[in-house]
Amino acid sequence: MGDRWRVEVDRSVCIGSGMCIGAAPDGFRLDSARQSHPVAPEGDPAESVLAAAEGCPVEAILISVADSGQPVFPPEE
Repeated sequence: MGDRWRVEVDRSVCIGSGMCIGAAPDGFRLDSARQSHPVAPEGDPAESVLAAAEGCPVEAILISVADSGQPVFPPEE
């Protein structure tokens, strides 16, 4: 996990449950429309951010390797 991650939230899918903030309070914020967004769209890998993506009820959080674009979550099938 030495590669940097790019974290995105698909705002067309996000339902504003706030579960991402519970899992990674330093990684996500809700805006005034209750849509999630990453605090830092690119950064070092963090287990809490991965847990937030895995726990998102609508899988709105996308994580990829910043340099290559290779998916981290959801994984390629």
